[in-house]
Amino acid sequence: MASDLVLGIDSSTQSTKALLVDAATGEVVSKASALHGPGTSIDPRTWLDAFDVATAELLPRASALAVGGQQHGMVALDAAGEPVHDAILWNDTRSSRQAADLIEELGGPQACADVIGSVLVASFTSTKLRWLRDHEPEAAQRTHEVLLPHDYVSRHVTGGEAFTDRGDASGTGYFSTADDAWRPDLAEAAIGHAITLPRIVASPEVAARTSSGVVVGAGTGDNMAAALALDLGPGDVVVSIGTSGVASAISTTRIADGTGSVTGFADATGRFLPMATTMNAARILDLQCTLLGVDHHELGRLALAAPSGANGLTISPYYGGERTPNRPDATGTWAGLTASTSREDVARAAFESLLCSLADAVDLLTGMTGEPARRILMVGGAAGNPAVHALAPAIFGAPVTVPAAGEYVALGAARQAAWALSGAAEPPTWAPPPAETHTAEPTPLVREAYAQLRDRTSDWA
Repeated sequence: MASDLVLGIDSSTQSTKALLVDAATGEVVSKASALHGPGTSIDPRTWLDAFDVATAELLPRASALAVGGQQHGMVALDAAGEPVHDAILWNDTRSSRQAADLIEELGGPQACADVIGSVLVASFTSTKLRWLRDHEPEAAQRTHEVLLPHDYVSRHVTGGEAFTDRGDASGTGYFSTADDAWRPDLAEAAIGHAITLPRIVASPEVAARTSSGVVVGAGTGDNMAAALALDLGPGDVVVSIGTSGVASAISTTRIADGTGSVTGFADATGRFLPMATTMNAARILDLQCTLLGVDHHELGRLALAAPSGANGLTISPYYGGERTPNRPDATGTWAGLTASTSREDVARAAFESLLCSLADAVDLLTGMTGEPARRILMVGGAAGNPAVHALAPAIFGAPVTVPAAGEYVALGAARQAAWALSGAAEPPTWAPPPAETHTAEPTPLVREAYAQLRDRTSDWA
């Protein structure tokens, strides 16, 4: 008898990606995608259109599905389920002032972390609700229900009651990782009146079914889904280079970091997924490609033609503000430019600044969990660049394993769908993806130069 097929969805900042996967083996059978619009706020109905396009040929073949989605985004709906405002996405920093206000109302940074597991920054949903209250009071007053992006897409499939999971919920600012439950009072305090929140569903449970009987899993946040795809365990650190940069690790204990360096999210398995996140990652390379008039492959070739340290050129790459460290109003800074600075140096400095920023995130993460990295895995679109393979182990000072390119958020969502379909206590066992491990001699001087510029520019912010 043929195995069931399950559908995993990644509704990301930029696009919807869908994978049809064999539930027993994890083998990808078919895939499709559709683009979203640009910007840090967007009509969320765009995601529904993209879902329909990406899944048109796949959904009829699936026995179960689940959605992994970009974290934090605010989808504010009226009583009829229609958006009252564009969805404000995780990478929109307009609510940084509101984040500071909410932290103060909770009693300060450590008190905030004690309640929700993290210190609020502009990424979190509650800060966006407060911004809506302060700047769009009419839309705020009409808000009846607030969903996360993956919740909104999941309900599009079922048409019924909204649902979510503890992993994505832990990035809202009104979910308590201490109690493993919503804090409706915090959501109400953020927007100014009581709102409806989605039902929380565990990964092994069937959240709902479509009209044709397809099982729908709880879904989860994108980082939680990727962790599920890679079958992470304690001691594994994943560095993701996408629009954002993320260092995450599985922890069996709850994190409540009052410094705000590490966010103490829950994961999709009943454990925790602390992470340190940078707002600037692949777009550091994007800017350099634009300035030099090259693509990413050529940028990598140029970078490898320059010496370590880029002949003294160092970049603080906080082009769109930054979250780790928390500098929402920061801009990028280049230091060490001379008349002899070459195109190769500029390319090298871009890769080095990207990787130094991510290495800082890993150090913050492992310092907070108290567990050194047993294994560093690097994923995301930019992780396949040969310059990343060559420079990452040198800057991290440790071997770096790069799994084969894949849609790990969608694959993790598919594994969650297979889990719900099986009804088992544990997720299905799938073969790990093929991977390559890269090594290099450490280059501590590069990180020292980066740290000096990073700390110096903090005095200017």
